[in-house]
Amino acid sequence: MQGVWRELAGLVLPVDCAGCGRPRTELCADCRRGLARDGRGAQRVRPWPGPAGLPRVWAGAPYADEVRAVLLAHKERGALRLAGPLGAVLAGAVRGLGVEAGPQLLVPVPSARRAVAGRGHDPVRRMALRAAGELRRAGVGARVLDVLRQRRAVADQAGLSARQRLANVAGALEVPGPAARLLAGQPVVLVDDLVTTGATLAEAARAVRAAAGRVTGAAVVAAPRSAFTTGREVRGPLPRDR
Repeated sequence: MQGVWRELAGLVLPVDCAGCGRPRTELCADCRRGLARDGRGAQRVRPWPGPAGLPRVWAGAPYADEVRAVLLAHKERGALRLAGPLGAVLAGAVRGLGVEAGPQLLVPVPSARRAVAGRGHDPVRRMALRAAGELRRAGVGARVLDVLRQRRAVADQAGLSARQRLANVAGALEVPGPAARLLAGQPVVLVDDLVTTGATLAEAARAVRAAAGRVTGAAVVAAPRSAFTTGREVRGPLPRDR
């Protein structure tokens, strides 16, 4: 119900741009261009040092400025209509992978149940659905297969180093038995909102491979600037979740 009330409130209450605060628009034209990287499109990113098992990762935009603000507004403040433009960015990252022809299976990385309950929605799943719709409109077959589950609780990733994050999520994800039949032999693109160290995506890839799925790559909305430019390890505080 929280998500429904947020949707209704967004229709009748004045809003400011989630990216820059410009009044009376949920997302202004300048911030839309920022999400699309001024037309430059998605790029491959390389967290360093990358964890074992991390697939190729493409990101739509650097995690900074208006991109960071829009992601947080959607994820933490329930600005649900931002899933559309964010899903378009995610679709660009999927296309950037250049995966094999045929329908794309997009498998979202799950959030913790307590986080979904607190937010009133699952932001990554919502963006994945919008990305699949964007891909279909572009003539690319795509559907979302929501099969990954957390098998145990993990600690909050905030403040953890790359090594600690890897240990924190190791073995935390699974594909339940009945769902595994849907993955067997199928090419899978993992999708998430953000990559930092790559620990969560590497764990998701392990769980999909354990269910006999073929991970062809991962697509995310955003990644730290350093992953785009030098591929060197992120310096300073890491973003909160991934």
